[in-house]
Amino acid sequence: MAFTTVLRNLGTISSVVLKTVSRSHFSSRCISATVPILNKKEILVTFVKADGERLTAKGKVGDSLLDVIVNNDIDLDGFGACEGTLTCSTCHLILKKEDFDMLPDKPTDEELDMLDLAYDLTDTSRLGCQVILSENDDVLEVHVPATINDARKS
Repeated sequence: MAFTTVLRNLGTISSVVLKTVSRSHFSSRCISATVPILNKKEILVTFVKADGERLTAKGKVGDSLLDVIVNNDIDLDGFGACEGTLTCSTCHLILKKEDFDMLPDKPTDEELDMLDLAYDLTDTSRLGCQVILSENDDVLEVHVPATINDARKS
């Protein structure tokens, strides 16, 4: 004979645990009762290549600029070679001063070390794998340097 017990968090319905009890074994499953955030705010990102070509894509809050490029299948030769592990400088991007100043997170020492190896470094340079889109963003325009330097090969 099996009994099903539903335990709920009284403050919020954050999870439901269903526990099935039979004569000789116990099994439990956790089921999320929270609504997944499928409709995250979309942000329009324009990547301006050195030759002036503009590539526009959409990203969602929480995506890195590297995610935007990968998820939208944007072809930038050699971009993001380390896949966001902060071990190269191939996702080097240059932001507008006002966008750079609005970023919630400043570059870490590790990011600054990788940026030191990047070509065409500016005061508003960041690695795309470290810039996370936030609710404060609506549109973002970033410049892609003409050449990349893969710091792993230095």
